[in-house]
Amino acid sequence: MLNKNKAFSSFSVDDLEKAKKFYAETLGLDVSEEKGMGLNLQLAGGGSVFIYSKPNHQPATFTVLNFIVEDIDKSVDELISRGIKFQQYTGELQTDEKGIARSTDPKEGPSIAWFADPAGNILSVLQEK
Repeated sequence: MLNKNKAFSSFSVDDLEKAKKFYAETLGLDVSEEKGMGLNLQLAGGGSVFIYSKPNHQPATFTVLNFIVEDIDKSVDELISRGIKFQQYTGELQTDEKGIARSTDPKEGPSIAWFADPAGNILSVLQEK
């Protein structure tokens, strides 16, 4: 039924100005502001995400946005140089000292590293190969 309709994803933050600076300056994304509404992130490949302010915002407990990268080590190093701190996991899913959960078998999924935006929402970079 909806397979011919355009769609977009959205999530909330507690501070639009902090979010705008983070997504535009730190991550280098194309961000436009809809006055009184929120922020539009234009993603490579034509996708978009709408970010809106919510006074009682609670960070998502799951990954809200994944960025596919060619070289996860290079991407993580670049993001660290921009002030990003990567999550460290030590349970069933384990990350290395850089914060990367490495995969050597495509059946196990991609190598991936998670980080948070200023509102605490979880984002990731992942390398499919």
